[in-house]
Amino acid sequence: MSLKSSNKVDTNVWELEVSVDGDTFKDAVTKAYLKQRKNITIPGFRKGKAPRAFIEKYYGEGVFYEDALEAIYPDAVASAIEEAKLEPVDTPYDLEIPEMGNDGVTMKFKVTVKPEVELGEYKGLNATKKSTKVTADEVKAELARMQEQNSTVSDVDDRAVKKNDIVVIDFEGFVDGKAFEGGKGEKYPLELGSNSFIEGFEGQVVGHNVGDEFEVNVTFPENYHAEELKGKPAVFKCKLHELKTKDLPALDDEFAKDVSEFDTLDELKADLKKKAQERHDNRSETETENKLMEAVCAKMTVDIPQCMYERRIDEMVREFEYRLQSQGLNLQTYLQYAGMELESFRKTYAAQAEAQVKTRLALEKIAELEKLAATEEEINGELLKIAGNYNMDVERVRKIVSPEDVAHNLAMGKALDLVRDSAVITEVKEEAAPAE
Repeated sequence: MSLKSSNKVDTNVWELEVSVDGDTFKDAVTKAYLKQRKNITIPGFRKGKAPRAFIEKYYGEGVFYEDALEAIYPDAVASAIEEAKLEPVDTPYDLEIPEMGNDGVTMKFKVTVKPEVELGEYKGLNATKKSTKVTADEVKAELARMQEQNSTVSDVDDRAVKKNDIVVIDFEGFVDGKAFEGGKGEKYPLELGSNSFIEGFEGQVVGHNVGDEFEVNVTFPENYHAEELKGKPAVFKCKLHELKTKDLPALDDEFAKDVSEFDTLDELKADLKKKAQERHDNRSETETENKLMEAVCAKMTVDIPQCMYERRIDEMVREFEYRLQSQGLNLQTYLQYAGMELESFRKTYAAQAEAQVKTRLALEKIAELEKLAATEEEINGELLKIAGNYNMDVERVRKIVSPEDVAHNLAMGKALDLVRDSAVITEVKEEAAPAE
């Protein structure tokens, strides 16, 4: 296989011509024949027993060419791109086959490559950084969340429903006197105050007793995901089966011992405050870095192929889908519930994808200009860190995670450090009540 020509035909687009010699192609044709012969029937022969010459005479000399081409195509394309010293950002396209036969194959195809980047200033930039103290309310909110996680539920049968109770109900919704799809539930647990039902529904359950049958009148919002229900008044016929109350544990030293490694509530509060401050600091650091990279990208000259944005959106959608799967959901169900088409859902990632692609290109260029590279020790350290995070053997990690990719990401991290460390950063303090 050899590269015959390499020509730039458009911005970030190259056309390559590659030739595959006759011996290589003949070998691929033979392999295609051996793979397919058991499925071929020729009159006068048992299935799979016809000689190759008869098959080619019956179906034509090129009967195995397509399968042979499919087999040699990946290596031929990869070799040509490597020889041309190109860095593709998408799969090749516009394949043409000017010649194909016993003398070999000639292929032409186009490939979109990584764009040229010209940077403006990226050192000595100006930025502000928020310095935020943890508030008492933040610590209280975290303690309340921990109380919620460690609460117990008990049945109630001697009073009416109150706000924040848990009820078990049957319900069926009607619009214009007709039941609508998805509007029915049986023995459904509902925590009042969760706002998981249509606005106004939960408040009308308050005051009823176990065994009551009653109606709830609500109006669907104008932006409701089901088109046929938008803005429509609805009546839900309900029956209250069970009433439960959530009991929160007392906030004391015993609570601290039960939910943490600390012996006192004061120690737990101090730890919550410390961790909250770390979150604030990390968020502030990230925001500052983002501002700096926005400034770098604003001064950058580059013509980015649309496919780079699309590929990043693809990755983000897949990442979201993986998170859904970990919760026992799938993307199709989520989109149906949200009343969205896949294309409109993808558009929600467009701005974020654009910023990330630009930032990556800028950091790669900075790493190139500053000759920033990861050492072998740093690469091994990162692989060990990944192995520890996922409780995996480091050798297995090496088979899954490319050391070259790790080195590339470490180099970009060094580029970001350079931008941040050379910047003039003004700290802006936000006054807040100290956490108790």
